[in-house]
Amino acid sequence: MTQVPSILRILPEVILTLTGVAIMLIEASIPAQWPRRYLGWLAAIGATAALYASIWQFSLPEGTGFFGTVETSAFTIFFHILICGVVLVALLLSLDTLPEDSHHQGEFYALMVFGAVGMCLLTSAVELLLVFIALEISSISTYILACYRKNTGRGPEAALKYFLLGSFATAFFLYGIAMAFGATGTTQIYEIAHLAATAPNHAFVLAAMALMLIGILFKVSAAPFHIWTPDVYEGAPSPVVALMSTGPKVAAFAFLLRIVYEMFPTLHSVWAPLLWVIAVVSMTVGNLAALRQQNVKRMLAYSSIAHAGYLLAAFAGIGSIGIAAAAFYTAAYAAMNVGIFAVITLVSGYNEDRPMIDDYRGLIYRSPLLGSLLLFFLISLTGIPFTGGFFGKFYAFTAAMQSGAVILALIGLLNSGIAAGYYIRFALVAAQRPQAGPEEAAPPARPQVGVAVAAGLAFAALATLWLGIYPNEVLRIAQSGGHTLQAPALQVPAPAAPIATAVIGSTTPSR
Repeated sequence: MTQVPSILRILPEVILTLTGVAIMLIEASIPAQWPRRYLGWLAAIGATAALYASIWQFSLPEGTGFFGTVETSAFTIFFHILICGVVLVALLLSLDTLPEDSHHQGEFYALMVFGAVGMCLLTSAVELLLVFIALEISSISTYILACYRKNTGRGPEAALKYFLLGSFATAFFLYGIAMAFGATGTTQIYEIAHLAATAPNHAFVLAAMALMLIGILFKVSAAPFHIWTPDVYEGAPSPVVALMSTGPKVAAFAFLLRIVYEMFPTLHSVWAPLLWVIAVVSMTVGNLAALRQQNVKRMLAYSSIAHAGYLLAAFAGIGSIGIAAAAFYTAAYAAMNVGIFAVITLVSGYNEDRPMIDDYRGLIYRSPLLGSLLLFFLISLTGIPFTGGFFGKFYAFTAAMQSGAVILALIGLLNSGIAAGYYIRFALVAAQRPQAGPEEAAPPARPQVGVAVAAGLAFAALATLWLGIYPNEVLRIAQSGGHTLQAPALQVPAPAAPIATAVIGSTTPSR
C-alpha cells in the first residue's frame, strides 16, 4: 500500500489551525481603529479551503497516521465535510450580523475556526487521549463564544452554566477513558475493541462505556443531560447558537457512533436498550417542553433535544444500517437547523430585541424571502416530504424497525406529530397578516439581508432541499462510511457471535 504522509490525513485541521493563527496575528498587528470585518472573510476562506481539502481526502487510501492516532476513511471525511460546511455558514452569518464596533471581532472568528479544529479532530481520532484533547478544543471555544455578548446579563450566565456542566461531563468522559485503560491496558480504540470482550475485569469495561456515554450524551443535549441547552441557547448570540447547535453535535454523534459500533460492538445488548430509553425520553421531554415555549430560541433548544432523540433511534439499527441512518440524519439536521438560526439572527438582530414568537407575526409580508425560508426550514424540521428532515426521520425510523424496535419507531412517529404542533404554530404566526389599528405599535423594520448571510442562507436551503429531493448520493456516502466504521475482526465468546456478525457485516478492510 502507498504510504501517505500523516500530515495529509489531518489536512483540514491544519488549514483551519493556520487560519486561526493568522487571524490572531493580524488582529494584534493592526491599529485598534481599523475595521476587523475582513478577518471574518479570511476565516470564511479558510473554512472553504478546509472543506475542499476534506473532499480531496476521498482520493487518499483508507488508513491511519501519526502512529495510529488519526484515521482517514469515508466515515471521517463525511463528517469533516459536514462540519466545515456548518462552520462556513456560521461565519458568513456572523459577517453581516456582528456590529462594526463589537469588541474582539478577530478573536470571535478565530474561536469559531479553532472550535472547528476540535470538531474535525474528534471525528477522525482513534486514540482516546487525542479524542479528549479534541473535545476540549471544541468545548473551550464554544464556552467563550457563548459569552461573547458579555454586556448582557444572560450572556455570562449562559457561558457559566455551559462551562460548569460541561466540565462535569468532561470529567465523566475522562474517568471513562481511565476505566478503559484499566480494563485493557491501552487507549487505542481498535485495540480496546480487540481486548474488551476478553478483559479480566468486565465491570471496568461496562463502567468505561457508561461514563463515556454520559460525557458524549451531554454534548448532544440528550435527556436527561439536557439541562444546559435552553439557557445557553437563549443567552448566546444567534450566530454562535447556529454553530453550537450543529457543529459540536455532529462531531459528538460521530464519536458516539465510534464508541458503540467500533469500540464496544460486543456490548450491543447493553448499550442498545440504554440508548433506546434515552431516545424515547429525549423525544418526549423535548417536544412536550417545546409546546409551552414562547421564546423562539428556547423552543428550538427543546426541539434540538427532541431531534437528538430521533437520531438516537437510528442507533437501534444493526451495523452499517444504523450508522448510515444516523449519519444522514446529522447532515439533514445540520442543514435545516443552521438555516433557521440564520433567519432568526436576521429577524431578531444582534441584540435580539424581538425574541418571542409573536414578534415574527407577519414576517412573510415584511420580508417575503425570509418568511418563505423560515416556513421552508420549519417544514423540514417537521418532517414533511421533499425536505431533508423527512428522509432523515424516514431512515432513522426504518433502521429502528428493521432491527425489531417497532415500538421505538412508533413513539418517534407520535412525537413527530407532537412536534408538528409548535412548528405549525410558529409558521402560522409568521404567515399571519399583521393587524392594523391605532393601538398597534409600529411594525418592525424589514430585515436587511447582506451578501454574506444571503450566501449562507442559500447554502443551507439548497442543502436541505437537495437532501429531500436527491438523498441517494449522501446516503451512499453515509453507507460507505458505515462499512468502514467497523471494529477489526473480534474473537468473541459463542453467545455474542450473532451480534458480532450483525455488526461487522462484510469483510473489514485492513487498517
